[in-house]
Amino acid sequence: MKIIVSISNILFLSLFTVSISCAQNIRPPVVAGSFYPGNADELRAYINDAFKKAPDVEIDGRIVGVISPHAGYIYSGQVAADMYKFLLGKKFDVVCIVAPSHQEAFRGVSIYSGDGYQTPLGVLKVDKELAKKLTKASSVIRTSIEGHRNEHSLEVQLPFLQAAVGNFKLLPLVMGDQNFNTCTSLGKALGEVLKNENALIVASSDLSHFHNYDDAVELDNNLISAVKYYDYLLLSRSLGVGKCEACGGGPIIAVMIASQTLGANKARIIKYANSGDVTRDKSSVVGYMSGVLIKSDNVGDMLNREDREKLIEIAKTSVFNKISGKKIPEFKVESEYLKQNCGAFVTLNENGNLRGCIGYIVAEKPLYKTIEEVAVSAALNDPRFPPVSKNELNKLEFEISVLTPFRLINDINEIEVGKHGLFIVKGRNQGVLLPQVAVSNKWDRNTFLEQVCIKAALPPNSWKEKDADIYIFSAEVFGEH
Repeated sequence: MKIIVSISNILFLSLFTVSISCAQNIRPPVVAGSFYPGNADELRAYINDAFKKAPDVEIDGRIVGVISPHAGYIYSGQVAADMYKFLLGKKFDVVCIVAPSHQEAFRGVSIYSGDGYQTPLGVLKVDKELAKKLTKASSVIRTSIEGHRNEHSLEVQLPFLQAAVGNFKLLPLVMGDQNFNTCTSLGKALGEVLKNENALIVASSDLSHFHNYDDAVELDNNLISAVKYYDYLLLSRSLGVGKCEACGGGPIIAVMIASQTLGANKARIIKYANSGDVTRDKSSVVGYMSGVLIKSDNVGDMLNREDREKLIEIAKTSVFNKISGKKIPEFKVESEYLKQNCGAFVTLNENGNLRGCIGYIVAEKPLYKTIEEVAVSAALNDPRFPPVSKNELNKLEFEISVLTPFRLINDINEIEVGKHGLFIVKGRNQGVLLPQVAVSNKWDRNTFLEQVCIKAALPPNSWKEKDADIYIFSAEVFGEH
């Protein structure tokens, strides 16, 4: 009888707890006991043990945003713990989690309309004031229960955050669609609303799904490269053409944009693994990655003298050989930087006049391969000029512009003429102008903006329109000595 009474009491208490949660509009845990331990003591013990197993390393800068996987802890928990350990002892007033929807299809982004999220470690209250500001900042964001009912991707982040950070207010966002316009709108809104807050932003995502081990690693490395280089344009394009996969690709892009607005200028990958590393079944795996987005004073120079000389050599040899009818050699490159994917332009001048200029704005290939290809294209395929002839080869002057990743801006006052190039996107139109173009033409900021619109086949004042996204970038420019 005692056992029966005890079970009855437990059932009663369980039902009572659920009814109280509903009355307070608290979202109860839905994957506790399956994705992670449902008992509070067991959950704390698991997380503490995972933190102990995580290596002790230092982060050079202030953490603004993080990326974390969301599978069951048995598969991705240690990948997440290696990153969340960096947050131990840190305090944030609000944590914003951006997660994908696996269970429901809906448009835009949903902020949970209830009062809080519950885990076995307690209840986290929703920051209603910031939620209201977010809905006003972007038309793609609204308060709703859509995407939150049975979604695991947001919930599994909470116990790690509770263990590492303690108490904080929560901004729980689920993306119903992940098109690039939604990502940019969300990222800009988060950056604007959180700019005066002591906030952390979390992107929740797993990587490739159900490929064999080697194929998964190749796909995931493409994503990791884009994140490491802090290039969300490249990440978006790579996701779109299948060069990488991520169920939370949209959240990663949005969080990278928002974190950059809040000062992040560097990304660091903390850990990568896949389910095959746990199960030893490598026939069909899921990838997991954790990383941090930081504001650092130590960004570092892009190229050293040897790197620059090598790129000039590659550009000249490629053009000379192509136009002379010779085979372009396989260039041997030792520098790791030259092997990284990077956007770049090659400009050809003859007697001080422009003779051709072609480049890749998105870092689709290793830098040395990019220079080889765009140098030849600048000589032969610039539609403004006839192809360079063999007689002109010795008259050519080579200039290379190696681009930093593009940064989406909210305010044109961020543009520094002489330092920044411009890239504008409005609908299907886009145009780019390198930093040195404004300097050589003695343009002010407004003229520079008008000219990049014209380059994109848009009316000169199109940059003022709300649906025009303006990106800035820097370029390391160098030529022959």
